[in-house]
Amino acid sequence: MSQNGRPRVEAATTRHDHLAGEVIGRHRHPFHQLVHVSTGVLAVRTDEASWVASGTRAMWLPADTWHEHRVYGPSSVITMAFAPDDTPLPGTLPTVVSVDPLLRELLVAYGEPGLPESESDRLRAVVRDRLRRSSVQPLVVPVPRDPRLARACALVTADLSTPRTAVWLARHTGIGARTLARLFRTEFGMTYPQWRTLTRAFHAMIHLAEGATVTDTAHRCGWSTTSAFIDSFTDTIGQTPGTYRTATRPCR
Repeated sequence: MSQNGRPRVEAATTRHDHLAGEVIGRHRHPFHQLVHVSTGVLAVRTDEASWVASGTRAMWLPADTWHEHRVYGPSSVITMAFAPDDTPLPGTLPTVVSVDPLLRELLVAYGEPGLPESESDRLRAVVRDRLRRSSVQPLVVPVPRDPRLARACALVTADLSTPRTAVWLARHTGIGARTLARLFRTEFGMTYPQWRTLTRAFHAMIHLAEGATVTDTAHRCGWSTTSAFIDSFTDTIGQTPGTYRTATRPCR
């Protein structure tokens, strides 16, 4: 029993390092989980969508959510568990929350091994307060369910370096342009260009975490110029690619 009177969640906090390319297979927990990556990037996929967790973006996974992880770049990961009846965040769906410098340092400190229970409880209380004040960062790449839409999405993501128009996509998938547009709207709630921008930003985050330069990443993800990439990435993610890259690289 913790000092606040709640039962302790078994293995409440873990801190572990991963090599680039590691995959943690599909699983779930009977408790809520906050996943923070102090260095590197973790792609989190559920049955519904994919997210990116990094130094400035933590992943919130409600209890009993099936999910899997893939590591990009050498990564240090802290996971923090909360009892099913103990959540500092509203809602019942997975989400990404912003991690400001104070919350980041609190999470790193909370992950230190051998903390006395009293100190752990105090840090946890402050973490909960900061989480309640954190803004939601809603970059989500939804998982297509309709096989026609899945085929179209796979064709685009197979080569993001070459921009694909909706007309090109309709022609190469054999799906009518109007049908394709309807599938994006009904399944994803967005247009094809909006989905492609999110997808390019998602993969750009991964490339930057793996050490690619900003210019290289712009080319790989299909932006015509580096400045266009910087503007689009900043609008979507909330920080410049250079700042994001620095934050996700291991400390030397």
